[in-house]
Amino acid sequence: MKFPRRIQPLIDDGLVDDVISQLMSGKEATVYVVRSGSDILCAKVYKDAIKRSFKKAVQYQEGRSGRNSRRNRAIEKKSSFGRKQQEEAWQNAEVDALIKVADAGVRVPQTFGCFDGVLLMELITDGEGHVAPRLNDVVLTKEQALEDHATIMNAIMRMLSVGIIHGDLSEFNVLLDEYGPVIIDLPQAIDAAGNNNAKAMLERDVNNMTHYYAQYAPELHNSQYAKEIWALYEAGELDSEVQLTGEFLEEEQAADVDEILLEIKAAFEEEQQRRERMNEADESD
Repeated sequence: MKFPRRIQPLIDDGLVDDVISQLMSGKEATVYVVRSGSDILCAKVYKDAIKRSFKKAVQYQEGRSGRNSRRNRAIEKKSSFGRKQQEEAWQNAEVDALIKVADAGVRVPQTFGCFDGVLLMELITDGEGHVAPRLNDVVLTKEQALEDHATIMNAIMRMLSVGIIHGDLSEFNVLLDEYGPVIIDLPQAIDAAGNNNAKAMLERDVNNMTHYYAQYAPELHNSQYAKEIWALYEAGELDSEVQLTGEFLEEEQAADVDEILLEIKAAFEEEQQRRERMNEADESD
């Protein structure tokens, strides 16, 4: 079969022996099933920036600061070298995120390296060895939905505990193997501490997944996982051992109307006194 020229160097170097089939094509990459020795893997071939359709990429990249000052300056100047460096940073961000969240106990594909725009990683399969289906292609029972939703909430929490937010999590970015959900596609992963959109992105990830599972378990509509997780994060109490409940009580403090009126009256009197002093100063001139 015809395959991208970017895979050819991996074949020449003996990292890939054969391209078996195209698995899927998305907004930022095309994924192929490949053979490497006796192993069947995925080869994710990133699309060039001009061909990518991922919206608001700048919003996702906020807070990603590399240590190489020369590279950072080149990226800011948008030179050809800078564009190349930016592409490498975009691709390596997924590798770094996958390794980091895997170390935190999140189920993601194992990576085997990124080579000039091609990410080699584990092929997730079902119990019979076939390519694992995406969540949106599977019908769940209520019990399965509740169990898998809890797994995903725990995974989102574990990602945030190491400073990462998926940023584009939905039923299209979750695979189901015989052991449960596996999260995929993290090139847009967000640095929670350095991105002003972090809270909104976390809420969207949580709400996307909750809304999907709630079609099988409607009681999930009333859960408050996003607020619970973010509150724990802000309080510095988030770690892999936290048991989430999906409950969150908003702090409601009734306004002290009398105190507010006194403050308004004091401000009014202060303004009156200021005006009187100004008038007296004008009259004395």
